[in-house]
Amino acid sequence: MVRRLVLGCSLFGGDLLRTLTDRPGSVTVVTNQKGRAEDLRAEGIDALSGDPTDRETFPDSADVVVVAGDDPVTNRDAAAAARDNFPDAVLVVHLGGGPSNAIRDELVDLADEVIDPRQAVLDRVGDAIGTTQSERIYRLMRVLRNLDGPLAVVMHDNPDPDAIASAVALQAIAKRANVEATACYFGDISHQENRALVNLLELDLHEFDETPNLDEYDGIALVDHSRPGVNDRLPPDTVVDIVIDHHPPREPVEAAYVDLRRRVGATSTVLAEYLDRLGIVPDEHVATALLFGIRVDTNDFTREVSTADFEAAAWLVPHVNTDLLQRVETPSMTSETMETLARAISNRDQRGPALTSNVGDVRDRDAIAQACDYLLGMEGVDIAIVYGLMDGTVYVSGRTRGTAVDLGEVLRDALGSIGSAGGHADMAGAQIPLGILDAVGGDSRESLATIVTDIVAGRIFETLEHAPAAPTLDSDVAFEFPLDE
Repeated sequence: MVRRLVLGCSLFGGDLLRTLTDRPGSVTVVTNQKGRAEDLRAEGIDALSGDPTDRETFPDSADVVVVAGDDPVTNRDAAAAARDNFPDAVLVVHLGGGPSNAIRDELVDLADEVIDPRQAVLDRVGDAIGTTQSERIYRLMRVLRNLDGPLAVVMHDNPDPDAIASAVALQAIAKRANVEATACYFGDISHQENRALVNLLELDLHEFDETPNLDEYDGIALVDHSRPGVNDRLPPDTVVDIVIDHHPPREPVEAAYVDLRRRVGATSTVLAEYLDRLGIVPDEHVATALLFGIRVDTNDFTREVSTADFEAAAWLVPHVNTDLLQRVETPSMTSETMETLARAISNRDQRGPALTSNVGDVRDRDAIAQACDYLLGMEGVDIAIVYGLMDGTVYVSGRTRGTAVDLGEVLRDALGSIGSAGGHADMAGAQIPLGILDAVGGDSRESLATIVTDIVAGRIFETLEHAPAAPTLDSDVAFEFPLDE
């Protein structure tokens, strides 16, 4: 049982007592305010009327001593007496009002922890009005509050957990601004983990058709991507109000509010920070989705992870439904995914530490990324790139591990001229329209596969020979545009 001793009973001490008495263990109070001691005893608290600096008033033992008076000199003397009497106890001291520098220094030497409420208030106010993070929050809320109607929060095509979690988190933030928001996407949610995330957490997502009526919305937000018409099917000239992403853009991004942070491992990290700054406690479904989004995009904190990702995860954990999280992480694998994985292994072309594989026609494009993750685990493979055909498009997924190669730039240089490509240094992708080649069918399908392999693998291996080095992530690069621009 933890034995706690409180010496002095200022306003701070009174608030502290209400917290301590709700915890297991004992609490004894020594105060020189006789009336205060009587009131505490009436509330069932063991309180003694006496001098908090006099060891004769102390109990026989204490595990934790809190000095909680208003007078700095009295607090110093009480702390010194407590340290002599209970040398092994944890000693926490409230500075009191206006201590001199000498007393402050003495208390710092004496105590295990010194509480300075005045400085804490100043720090909190300064944090609220003078930091980059708080300025971002205020600007985001200003954009939201200026909307006259609902907000469409648009994920990238065939959204992954990071995009899904970011969208539902932005919905919660929009609700704080009294704005109705809808999480929207084009394409399919086909990866079994992604389907499990949506179904088990009962997330309400809206699937756009090919020609969505954007007039229904007064604002557009993009999460986990940054430009309309690039990795989504919005018209390229769509006016965007909010962009939140962690992928480095290749061209300038235009919106009333833009937060692009290539240093963090997931967009979910940015949204978790927003919730924390706004004092919004996420419900367990939003919290679970955000933690899963961070874990997936950082490959369980091993890929492009930053301090911010760990901090966001730690903040989310108390609000997460761990049973649901485990069920989301361990869905059954479809036969289609297993067949794609088998073809990826069979068709691999390894040259040194780099490996490519054409898995041919697929019905689930997420299976390409899963096969890529699997091949990266093979011995001697540091770069894995898997590609396949679906709906007239070649989809490419790439991963690296422990190399100086910037894979995002490799795919841009190799495939950007014949399609769209981009991503991070160690996780990237590309899409290449087949055009007239897609008309090849029947007996000629094998010829098509050979042509695609020659083009894609040939360009990739050639580019890798002169690959750009991966950028260092030594600063938090954030791109923001003033509201007036």
